[in-house]
This record gives sequence, structure tokens and C-alpha cells, in this order.
Amino acid sequence: MSPILVIVVIAVYFCLLLGISALASRRADGSTFVTAGRRVSWPVVAFGMIGAAISGVTFVSVPGMVAGGGYAYLQMIFGFVVGYIIISLVLIPMFYRRRLVSIYGFLESRYGRSTYKSGAWFFLISKMLGAAVRFFVVCVVLQELVFGPLGVPFVFNVVVTIALIWLYTARSGVKAVIWTDMLKSFCLIMSVVLCIVFIAKGMGHTAGSLWDAIQSHPTSKVFFFDNPMEGSYFWKQFIAGIFLAIAMTGLDQDMMQRTLACSDYRQSQKNMIVSSLMQVVVVGLFLILGTLLVMFVENTDGVEMPLKSDSLFSMVATHGSMPVVVGVLFILGLIAAAYSAAGSALTSLTTSYTVDIKGVRSFEESGSVALRRRVHVAMSVVMGGIIILFYYFSNSDAISAVYMLASYTYGPILGLFAFGMLCGTAVKDRFVPVVCIVSPILAWITQWVLFRTVGYQTGFELLLFNAAYVMIGLAICIEKKEVNNVDVAVE
Repeated sequence: MSPILVIVVIAVYFCLLLGISALASRRADGSTFVTAGRRVSWPVVAFGMIGAAISGVTFVSVPGMVAGGGYAYLQMIFGFVVGYIIISLVLIPMFYRRRLVSIYGFLESRYGRSTYKSGAWFFLISKMLGAAVRFFVVCVVLQELVFGPLGVPFVFNVVVTIALIWLYTARSGVKAVIWTDMLKSFCLIMSVVLCIVFIAKGMGHTAGSLWDAIQSHPTSKVFFFDNPMEGSYFWKQFIAGIFLAIAMTGLDQDMMQRTLACSDYRQSQKNMIVSSLMQVVVVGLFLILGTLLVMFVENTDGVEMPLKSDSLFSMVATHGSMPVVVGVLFILGLIAAAYSAAGSALTSLTTSYTVDIKGVRSFEESGSVALRRRVHVAMSVVMGGIIILFYYFSNSDAISAVYMLASYTYGPILGLFAFGMLCGTAVKDRFVPVVCIVSPILAWITQWVLFRTVGYQTGFELLLFNAAYVMIGLAICIEKKEVNNVDVAVE
């Protein structure tokens, strides 16, 4: 595929992003950057949430992981739906009652300043690492298709793409993110559907024969009840999916920043539930595409499975036997997923650091605006540095890396919120940071011991081990007095 063609596709999409950002920044102020003025209708947020939940990692890694794991990932997505329902019934009403700009403000009122800072720092680490890994996938593909053939080093690739993302989010923040999410969702769905159509047509399939071929292919297995010791076991995936959704959406400033842009909590609840159901459909399309890609490799002479499953989609999409339009659609979907996901991550990181770490309460003052802009630049630089490090030191598939990192870094956040909402007792706030640091270490030791002693492969349920250790640690740190401001009632 011509590097020039790829550059043209990126340029056209980026012009659309800039246009949307310019419209979103009209009459923008500090509150627009962090909450979009709480005036966004729920269908807009719900459709955009499809794209928000699907990053460049999903676009590239999910089709590729079908080759080794079938449709096991769908088991986790079913768990996501249950998790989203819990978020809509429990967390969203609470956040709206408290009118939180940053959701980690709950931790300050429930525990104290040290816990508040701990939750914010763990979010910053979680989101920065997760966003960097997600965007890393895109940078690698662009390096293979564009920058590599042109003799441009990977570092320059990262600098250019991060700079573009910073440019369109620098002023209007979450308002631009929400509207670009809509563009992203449309491009993602269109790309995956049309890729299925063109690849199936190129292999000589009709709609009926394609469905029969996918159903009979060994990679289309959805449910795995055979071996509880394996990471693909249904109940491990399903239960982990519930709590990963709660941690990575309901307790994630990035995702909730969109949801809190709705006018009231009932609108936000509709957005959450509808978007979760649509996500099942879209992920199902990616998995079907993955089976189709495997079938293409099996039936095409001279084509072999790549060493890394993340490379499967790009390899087939840019293969000489495929129409050019398949490659164009692949690039369009990839950059749509990547730019929006990285842009929203930078916005939420900027908000959390400015509000939670630096203590800014109003974005209307000139000094706070200048600080927010400096933080936005700093977050962009840090993200670029992590992407470069991951490029030189990682050899795992990206989606596994994302969820494994989340199991360690979101575990303390999940434990803090769960204990705070379920238990009305106060804790010794000064000891909470120690608990949050020790818990991931204990979770890693647990994972290692289980595998060495009984051969148990700990999957993404590691998140639950991590959160449980936090709750145990908080229970040890309980003080005598009662807390009167616990707010967990469901409206």
C-alpha cells in the first residue's frame, strides 16, 4: 500500500477532527473543557461511547487474537454489560448528586486527602500506561506502512502523531472528544463492516456461505467451560468483565467525563446501558472479521500467520490480492480509533492532574487556564515517551498488555470505592497510600504462587485479588469513629 495514500487518508481525517474541534470550541470556557457544560444529549454520548470503548488496540488486536483464543473475548464483553448496568444504577446517581468534576472527589469526602491523592495518582498511572499501549499499536502500524518505507525513525512517528492529537484537544477538551467520538464510532463501524464485505467477496463468499463458513470454523467458539485452570474459562472471563467494566469505565475519569456531560443522571443511565449493548454487537463484528482473516491466511498460497497476532489485520488488509479500498478502510478505522482514544485520554489526564493533584477548583481564572495548558503539554510528552519505551521493550499482544496493566493499577481504585461505599467506618487516611502500593505487589505474588503450586493461570481476575487486598488493608486501618457522609443510595 502506498505511503502517500496512507498520508492522504490521515490528512483528510485530521482535517475533519480539526473542523469538529473548531466548532466545539466556539464559546468554550474552562467548564466546557472538563464537563462540556453538562448539555450533551444522551444519544450523542451513547453513540460516541461505542468508539470510546474501542481503541486502536481493539481494532488491531481483537481480530488477531481470534487465531489463538477464538471468541473467548466475547465472554468478557457479556460481563461488561452487567458491569455497565451496575455503574448506571449505583455510581452515576452518586456522582451526579455530588456534582463532581473529578469522580475521585468522592475519595476525599469519604476518607481524606491522602486517599484522594492516592486514587488520583493510580488513575493517572493507569490511564497513561493504558493509553500509551493503545496508541503504541497505531504508531507501529503507521511505522510499517508509512514512516518505515520513507526512512523516518519511529521516534519522529510518535512525535508527529502525539502533536496532532494535542492540537485538536488543546482548547475545547471533552466537548471536542464527545463529538469526535461520534465520528470515530461511525468510521469504526463502517470500516469493519466494509472490510468484512470486501474480504469475503475476494474469497468468493456470499452472505449465506460466509455465515456457514464462520460457524463451522474452529475459531468461532464462544464459550469455554472445559478447564477452570485456564485463562479462557467462562466464569473467569465473565466475572472479570463485570469488575473490569466497573473499574475501567465507572471509576475511570476518562470514560465518566463523557457520561457526566449529560444533563442529568437519568439521561446518563440511558447512555450507559444502550452503549453497552451496542458494544456487544460491534465487538462481535470484530471477532467475525478475525475468523475471516484466519480463513484468508489458510486459503491463500504464500501467506502465513504473522509472529505477532496484532499484525494479522494489517497484513491481510494490505495484501496484494485485496482491493486498495480494504487497506484504506483499515487505515481509516485505525486512525479513527487511535486519535479519539488518545485525545480523550489526554483530556482526562489533564483534568485529573489539574483538579485532583494541583487542587484547582475553578477553570475560569487565567492562572488555572495557563496551568491546564502546561499540564496538557506535559501529559502529551510523557505519553510519547512511554510509547517509545514500549516499542523497544514489549513483545506481548497489546490487548493482553492493556488488561493486565489495568488489573494492577485499577485494582486499588476499585478497592477504595468498594470499601468506601459498602462500609461506613472511617480509616486512618495517612496509611491508605501504603495499602494501595502494597496490594498490587501481593496480587503479583498470589498470581505467581497459584501458577507455581497448582498450575492455575490467573487471568484478568487478578483485578479482584488486587481490590480484595486493598479492602483487607483498609479494614486493618479502621478507626473507631463512624463516617456520616457515605452516599450510596440508588435513586
